Amino acid sequence: MSEEAKTPEVKAAPAASTPATGDRRPASWGDRRPAAAGDRRPARKPAGARGRFQRRRKFCKFCADKTMNIDHKDPVLLGQFVTERYKILPSRVTGTCAKHQRSLTTAIKRARVLALLSFTPLHHG
Repeated sequence: MSEEAKTPEVKAAPAASTPATGDRRPASWGDRRPAAAGDRRPARKPAGARGRFQRRRKFCKFCADKTMNIDHKDPVLLGQFVTERYKILPSRVTGTCAKHQRSLTTAIKRARVLALLSFTPLHHG
């Protein structure tokens, strides 16, 4: 008998780099399929179901409460918008609108000049 007859016939398994589906994607892509034209966003769970903290929407205190006035002679109100290092807090932190942030900044600067607010922690106002 010849050598070929002694060896059992083994069918070649599909290569590991190509899946059995017949397309030419590598096996490392796994089960990913190209998205259909209208299916661009994956389905999402509600925010509470993901276990993440849902951030509250920031709002401008002065727009919400029309009775509050920004006055440079009110250091208690202005102190809420200043850090412990006496830096003016930005609107992205406090949530104030651009209009009120400008007037708030002006009031804080005027209060500093009148010594109602400190410029630095070293100044005792």
